[in-house]
Amino acid sequence: MLRHRIHALVFLLLFTVAARAQSPQWRPVRGGILYGISGMALVEQAQGRATFLVVHDNKDAGQGRAALVRVAGAQQPEYVPLQWPQDKLPKDLEGLAAVPGQPATYMALASAGRVYQIRLREAEQAVEVLKVFDLPNVPKDSNFESLALQQLGAQTLIAWAHRGEGADAGVLYWGTLDLKTGAITHTHSARVVVPWAGEHVRHVADLKVDAAGVAYAASAADAGDNGPFSSAVYVAGAFRPAGDEIAFAPVPVLTRLWQFPYHKIEALELVPGAAGGVVFGTDDENMGSWLYLDW
Repeated sequence: MLRHRIHALVFLLLFTVAARAQSPQWRPVRGGILYGISGMALVEQAQGRATFLVVHDNKDAGQGRAALVRVAGAQQPEYVPLQWPQDKLPKDLEGLAAVPGQPATYMALASAGRVYQIRLREAEQAVEVLKVFDLPNVPKDSNFESLALQQLGAQTLIAWAHRGEGADAGVLYWGTLDLKTGAITHTHSARVVVPWAGEHVRHVADLKVDAAGVAYAASAADAGDNGPFSSAVYVAGAFRPAGDEIAFAPVPVLTRLWQFPYHKIEALELVPGAAGGVVFGTDDENMGSWLYLDW
């Protein structure tokens, strides 16, 4: 039954994407390798304006870790850097997700598996680190580039993925998250291999899960700091509550919903409602960062 539901959802998504096809809406955010967008989460949207929290995969002191990107109508995005506590400075942030039911609260994931629960203090142009914890049972040589949180019934889903590359398959991990303690239990995993021929293809560059449990995954080709780059976005499958656990049904054959040359998508966000849609953010290395809004 769940697999039939996934097929129906993929058909509906393909129809919707085709119906909304329009001229590309790529917008430059900032130039340079220090400003790539490696994770993104919606802060607010109202009256033709949207604000996103983004993270950067910088590693050294003095380099930014987070920023706000504000979009108003067809204008170029406004970039607002945020201060991060120097005594809790992360290395290589790659994923970001809003915490369900907790306004202005987010979790950011570093590539080695450390999670930073943060609170956005927009008026002070800063973030506050509330909690730091590690993902459970991180395999050797893992490289995580995505994080997703979603409330599914009584369970809070947390999902993350090893990106993989080429013959090294991506690996999707998930479990239930206790928002009070940060404990992650009932963990499972599944391989993800995108049907995309070519060199330097990273299978899972970002991941988000909608309120129905449908998982969207971006993959990206990265030949180096000067490119060339390319990206594609798929429905990877669907999550659903299963007693105390969360079950996942993968799509038997992945289908591209979006495909973009010239950009390396490392961040995606789902903006619900009639005025929303899907937003992509890029880490184009020496060429900086871009946003794509499909509305």
